[in-house]
Amino acid sequence: MSELVVLGFDDANKADTILNRLSQLEKEYLIDLEDAVVAVRDGAGKVRLKQSVNLAAAGATRGGLSGALWGALVGLLFLNPLAGMVLGGAFGAGSGALAGSITDYGINDDLIKRLAETIPANSSALFLLVRKVQPEKVLEEFRGEHARILRSSLSPEQEKRLQDALAAGTVQATPAS
Repeated sequence: MSELVVLGFDDANKADTILNRLSQLEKEYLIDLEDAVVAVRDGAGKVRLKQSVNLAAAGATRGGLSGALWGALVGLLFLNPLAGMVLGGAFGAGSGALAGSITDYGINDDLIKRLAETIPANSSALFLLVRKVQPEKVLEEFRGEHARILRSSLSPEQEKRLQDALAAGTVQATPAS
């Protein structure tokens, strides 16, 4: 089961920086993120969301490839596979982009918007849906980042360890679930 962790930062760019570091740790197989979203509130109070997975682009790519393949096969029946591939690819890309834009994946968008409205101006929040993690190594990497836990589905013990690490405390080597 995935765990939800929402971290708040006083700097508007800090959540992006942390997400980039988490992406590096993901390449080292220390953490497995199901979804990640950065919410930034500017000085005027406007909230911008940055999704880690662009579903419209992914849908357009998958739909375009699938449409091109099916269009070429249908085009073979009418002795014009090139035209079928072009038309099928265009139709597939359009329908895939539309399907991707209306799909909700990972963290609930309503929860993201509701919590993002509560962060102060010129600050940011990082929403993480974590599948698996090597807690000692990841906590050590982010010790002293001065983040607040806005919401989590962690156990109280795990949440305290995370808060201690983010508040520049030392990380205790205790077994984690």
